[in-house]
Amino acid sequence: MPPTNSSDACILFMIRHGATDNNLADPPLLQGRLDVPLSVDGRQQAECTGRLLATQSICRVYSSPLLRARQTAEAIAKPHRLEVDIIEDLQEIDVGDWEGRSWREISATEPERYQQFMANPAEHGYAGGENVTELFQRVNPAMEQLLSANLGGQVVMVGHNLVNRTWLASLLDIPLPQVRVVHQDNCGVSVVRYRDGQAKLLSLNSAFHLYE
Repeated sequence: MPPTNSSDACILFMIRHGATDNNLADPPLLQGRLDVPLSVDGRQQAECTGRLLATQSICRVYSSPLLRARQTAEAIAKPHRLEVDIIEDLQEIDVGDWEGRSWREISATEPERYQQFMANPAEHGYAGGENVTELFQRVNPAMEQLLSANLGGQVVMVGHNLVNRTWLASLLDIPLPQVRVVHQDNCGVSVVRYRDGQAKLLSLNSAFHLYE
């Protein structure tokens, strides 16, 4: 874990929400804006993450408005006696007509649209939903505002698979069409330092705490 940061920097713990039944299905189902709760395993992951960060000097906990993210954020905020601040623009990408379906089914029933998306999700989005470029255009300003408002503090943001991957890819100079190379486990923790208007990734998708 990073040391207490200076007054001109913000330390961010960026976390994907805990697992839902859709995440754990075989094959997994796309969720997008489906407002589903954490599974039993997901609640345990959130509690493990709360214990991991309990000794940190967290001053704010932010979350997507979706239930699975809020439940994860609440578990992390509880040891610090903090309320969870909701940021609407951090909700998951809109997966449109593919909501509740698996990639296996989509690839079989809509092969051309599936191949377009896989080749370039920054241009070809989810059928009837957003593409990754649109997602980045709403997430990046929200993250910039969050970080600049918390200089001198340590904060948590609980988001989603594509939300986190897309923003973290920008820190790694990974082009948006290749965003899928950035992996995000449920309750994986990435650490970012923000200083002088620049965000630097310190660690990516740490998940050791989930195997305690």
